[in-house]
Amino acid sequence: MKKFNKFWLFAVLSIVTLVLAACGSEDEKGAAEDKDSVKEVRIGYFPNMTHIATIVALEKGFYQQQLGDDVTIKTNTFNDGSAFMEAMSTDAIDLGTVGPTPALTSYMKTPKHQIISGAVNGGAVLVVGKDSGINSVKDLAGKTVAIPTFGSTQDIALMKALKEADLKVKSSGGNVNTVKQAPADTAALFVQEQVDAAATQEPWGVNIEKNADAKLLLGPDEFAWGKESTNTVVVAQTDFTSANPETTKKVLKAHAEAVDFINDNPEEAIDLFLKHVKDITGKELSKEEVTESFKRLTPTTDVNEKVLQEMATISKEAGYISKDDIKGFVDLSYLKEATK
Repeated sequence: MKKFNKFWLFAVLSIVTLVLAACGSEDEKGAAEDKDSVKEVRIGYFPNMTHIATIVALEKGFYQQQLGDDVTIKTNTFNDGSAFMEAMSTDAIDLGTVGPTPALTSYMKTPKHQIISGAVNGGAVLVVGKDSGINSVKDLAGKTVAIPTFGSTQDIALMKALKEADLKVKSSGGNVNTVKQAPADTAALFVQEQVDAAATQEPWGVNIEKNADAKLLLGPDEFAWGKESTNTVVVAQTDFTSANPETTKKVLKAHAEAVDFINDNPEEAIDLFLKHVKDITGKELSKEEVTESFKRLTPTTDVNEKVLQEMATISKEAGYISKDDIKGFVDLSYLKEATK
């Protein structure tokens, strides 16, 4: 009987030990899932007002606070969406803020990234020379318009405005000429009378008005989709998000925190923007111009997929992409988890 009892006692103890070990393994597995293996996050953005959420998140340390001191944050700045998307497609950056149409064009060729949050609505304008004789969009016929780059969000917005006035750009068989020019240098083209108008983003719209004797033809409420226009979005490599879901959520939590901070503290946000741009470019922007520019945009995490679909259709008509099916292009699941 004693041998029998000892046998069952040993068996029970063995089972309990196995169960506890299994529970421990599950706990360790859960902890591992909560902590991604990533040690560096590479963020891309533009030194533009429409990228203010990324800039404020960096300046306030929101990214670092969310990711922790063990994760290194590496940043890269770009002048246009084409350069940004090339960097992403060659694995030089993991995520960042960019206009939706460059991201869309790249996605249609190689769907290896997605929009995971909004960043800014509005902030795009159409300005013209005061002595250009342009008083309506119809007057752009035969004129030259500067755009940041071909296929940019402002390029597509211009095409929408022209279409509503029964006009087209020359590359689509129309008589409106477009030339690409870095937004920061566009005012010089006005002064040199090389362009008649510009479809641009802030703060460069105000900059052109103030420094090149230009006027606002279509403001942020009128140009293209107006306030409903998703101008800047957060885009991430799908390889990065799928391998690092917790890190992705932390980045988006910091992004949402920055959006809220900007809306609650606009004056401080503007000061942070001015400081940041000066630190990375060496250029000191006018606070008056930047403050005026800020009024023309809305920081937000929202994404207007209806507008994105229209952008895709216009891009297809322009020959930038071969199809306009945006299924899979937007994934807001990480954002929802981060902000719930």
